[in-house]
Amino acid sequence: MNCLGCKLANKELPVHVVYEDDDVCCILDHDPFNEGHVLILPKNHIRYFDELSEPTANSVIKASGILSKAIKELFHPDEITVCQNGGIFDELTHFHIHIVPRYKGQNFADFYSEDGETYTELDGNLNETKRRIIEMIRVLD
Repeated sequence: MNCLGCKLANKELPVHVVYEDDDVCCILDHDPFNEGHVLILPKNHIRYFDELSEPTANSVIKASGILSKAIKELFHPDEITVCQNGGIFDELTHFHIHIVPRYKGQNFADFYSEDGETYTELDGNLNETKRRIIEMIRVLD
């Protein structure tokens, strides 16, 4: 299958994995809205929310909670947005959830706009962000 989301979730392409279990792989977004922006992807090909099996749905929710706690501790956002875009709005053609730290004054409509400014990380910074999130997950466990 030529699914970008499957390739990312199964580490067939370079990714920065911050958490995974048998059902999901959680990676840093390569073009983050803010530092700590994570994607949660099922390892099996799933296109739409209503196709999630119960074990995979449970893994998605568990990962969302673990990552939200770690991101709050590390980056002290004013809040975290958890969102999922499906259908024609899904660039990966694979179900995924965004965990996005946000700060006062940020217009989240920019997240959905091609012209919106985003926090841009260099690959080296992604490695450091990855290390920090993994360490925080261990501390909170």
